[in-house]
Amino acid sequence: MGQHLSDIEATDFSSEFPQDESICYLNHAAVSPWPKRTQLAVSKFAEENVKFGATYYLEWLKVDKALREQLARLINANSYRDIALSKSTSEALSIIAYGIAWEEGDEVIISNQEFPSNRIVWESLANKGVSVSVANIDGANPIEAIAAKITPNTKLISISSVQYASGLTLDLNRLGALCTENNILFCVDAIQSLGAVPFDLTDTNADFVVADGHKWMMGPEGLALFYVKPEIRDSLTLNQYGWHMVANRGDYTREEWTVAQDATRFECGSPNTLGIHALNASLSLIEELGVTNIQSKLRQVTEYLVEQLLSISDIEILSPLLNANQSGIVTFRIKHINSEALYAKLMKQGVICACRGGGVRFSPHFYTSKAIIDKAVEKVKATI
Repeated sequence: MGQHLSDIEATDFSSEFPQDESICYLNHAAVSPWPKRTQLAVSKFAEENVKFGATYYLEWLKVDKALREQLARLINANSYRDIALSKSTSEALSIIAYGIAWEEGDEVIISNQEFPSNRIVWESLANKGVSVSVANIDGANPIEAIAAKITPNTKLISISSVQYASGLTLDLNRLGALCTENNILFCVDAIQSLGAVPFDLTDTNADFVVADGHKWMMGPEGLALFYVKPEIRDSLTLNQYGWHMVANRGDYTREEWTVAQDATRFECGSPNTLGIHALNASLSLIEELGVTNIQSKLRQVTEYLVEQLLSISDIEILSPLLNANQSGIVTFRIKHINSEALYAKLMKQGVICACRGGGVRFSPHFYTSKAIIDKAVEKVKATI
């Protein structure tokens, strides 16, 4: 699925991403700009609301289904019925954490590079007798570092596919096999990879996959993919209830109810229909181009960015530079310069970036032009 890489390389994406000329946008690992088509989809949805209210609600439900189908294809799930829509990655992780039947002494393994969402929720289980073991993945063999933390009490490993600050990309296939061998549940926070890196449930064998849509999927905040392996769906205790998560949704006069058999059991109330229209539009672009092609183009963009950054005196690239561990995240620092101060100066000059992991984080996407990168790097040089 998708165009050929050569077609993407030859395409001018300025019409799809007409960003203001005053900025160099290098912050997709935080919040991505929308494609133009997403703006148009939201505008059309808003106009329908203004003129007709919920007259076209049945048509909106078709977009809901289409989005679930897109997300199922994105992770190679068997069915759109395996996809739940959550408000955020954090909410989805909380549903998992408080749905698992824990026993006193159970352990969860995370890494020392996790975003707080994938740390706090597991630490909150301490009153249930669950402990968190933190693997230091800063070294050359992150999977081995995680494996070394496994004990007979390890019940779940929860890891980010790409680490938010360093950009370290983990070998999910190896980690998934490790979990299968040891009968450990495997949870993947894929927010920093979905849309930019291929993901295949067949290879990773993940039990849970969560990812908000506002980063590399280029969608809105407030809407996230939430996947639970069908074989274990029934084992998760539900802690939220409402009209939307029942088997006979829409039959409001029915007094008896049962929980929906598909993933909508995790959606207790009304859907984020506006967000659904937006993410559906953004994913249509990703499907047209193909994730594999997007990954290849993003690597070229990232390699060019690193090449230009290395022309700066006293610079240190904090992100992995080997292809296997490289992502769209490039974090750097300049010796003898405070990274927070450098970040603040760059932001004032229109270089939209982030301060993470002890350095300045640049995160372009596949469509980011060399001209934007050149302009941003020149501003770094001028600032220091």
